[in-house]
Amino acid sequence: MKIVSRNEELLRDALSCIPQPSSRTSLASCNKLIRFEDISAAAFKIQCGVQKTPCMYSRLSKQYGMDIYLKKEFLQYTGSVKERGVLYLLMSLPQEQQRKGVIVALDSNFSMAVAYHAAELRVPVFVIVPTGTAPARARLCRDYGAMVISYGTTAKDSQVHARRLAQQNGYLYLEEEDSAVYLSGLGTVGLEMYEQVPKLDAVIFPAGGHCGLLAGSAAALKHLNPHISVIGVESESFPVLQQSLKAGHPTEDQAYNNHHFYGDVSGVCFGSNSLQLTGKLVDKVVAVREEDILISMLRLLEYERATVDAEGAIALAALVAGKLPELKGKRVAVVICSGNLELHLLQQCIARALTLDKRVCRFSLVISDCPGDMSKLLEILAREEARVLDIKQERTFVTSELFTVEVTCTVETRDKLHTSQLRNALLERYPRTAWTER
Repeated sequence: MKIVSRNEELLRDALSCIPQPSSRTSLASCNKLIRFEDISAAAFKIQCGVQKTPCMYSRLSKQYGMDIYLKKEFLQYTGSVKERGVLYLLMSLPQEQQRKGVIVALDSNFSMAVAYHAAELRVPVFVIVPTGTAPARARLCRDYGAMVISYGTTAKDSQVHARRLAQQNGYLYLEEEDSAVYLSGLGTVGLEMYEQVPKLDAVIFPAGGHCGLLAGSAAALKHLNPHISVIGVESESFPVLQQSLKAGHPTEDQAYNNHHFYGDVSGVCFGSNSLQLTGKLVDKVVAVREEDILISMLRLLEYERATVDAEGAIALAALVAGKLPELKGKRVAVVICSGNLELHLLQQCIARALTLDKRVCRFSLVISDCPGDMSKLLEILAREEARVLDIKQERTFVTSELFTVEVTCTVETRDKLHTSQLRNALLERYPRTAWTER
């Protein structure tokens, strides 16, 4: 693809119409041209239904040696950028279909966005979820105004049932795909960032299997300024986008795992339109480790007071991991696209991130089981300003000399340097101290 001028089309889809199975009622239709005018029209049409989220200068900038601006899409009503594409998609439906209603399956940000905006538009909406879906997520969809039905033990069971109901009752079965309408809605993020941050050098987006946000926004940004570098970030565990780009067609990662921590970043590559846009317009796609994503979540919580999930933190993780050294000294926008992290995962993620950041550590040592010896250990910890989180003593099964006690401590420190200082102080007094490595 070659960008000729601002008034010409950005991409001509190479694929012809893809016929859909007769058992599936969906919005899929012939591939269409994705033009800058479509994205502008979407921005105008949805402006009253979604938030124009801030793109703010981040205190993380000094830490990573560049001017970082965070596009806070997790502030949308349902906590996800998916609202943009969903609202434009629903508003584009024929009135007859809006009257009949829509139906979605799965427990996802897309489904929650459909539940909320369909109800706001007074479109009947049904959400089919597996029986194992977290009660809080199902309750949210009900609160938004959807009829929630639990069916089957797997996501596939729910999808099959949703398609059956759609065919029998005339509902429109919706699933996240890369139609021109949906991509245009997502592309409005690129428009907003271009307006909010002048002289941008680069923009970093989450990628993975569902790369519609990356593709649609890249179309807008490259049209406005072809010199802006557009970068996608996905998980090393599920490099679906990189595999698909290399193969030239959407592929499914055999290691796919629908663990709720990863969300959509671990999904299958769902469409040729977004894949072609990505291949033509995106400058770079990088992969990050799970450890980098967790530390990114921790940085956002501490520096921005933002509680986000893996999909929301993965773009920043590329900077945390040092994957983009060429951006040093540049002006960079990072999209924080989702904040729907389940509470039980939040506690695990933060605890794990603190350990990875070497700010929570554990050590074991053996001291004499005499009055005062435990006090001496606690004095060292107090002197080094380490916060004791947990302390355990074992007397019965100690394998060393008699009348000793094995003490295992979990402590919190300020940073890596503080941890090193504590370690040296303990080794000086207790040479046989054993540290539990992560």
